[in-house]
Amino acid sequence: MEWHKSSYSSGTGNCVEVAPGVHVRDSKLGEASPVLMVYESGWTAFTAALKSNQFDA
Repeated sequence: MEWHKSSYSSGTGNCVEVAPGVHVRDSKLGEASPVLMVYESGWTAFTAALKSNQFDA
């Protein structure tokens, strides 16, 4: 599986990575990280909510 970091990552290693098929993991743990797999429809809804600031406090 090929993992990709967000272009917004600061380079400190504290970020998440995404793989095709919408698999997400913690980059600082690498291969030891648990992997979260979500359906594409759920990922699309999640990223849309992020973009519309629905999670801002």
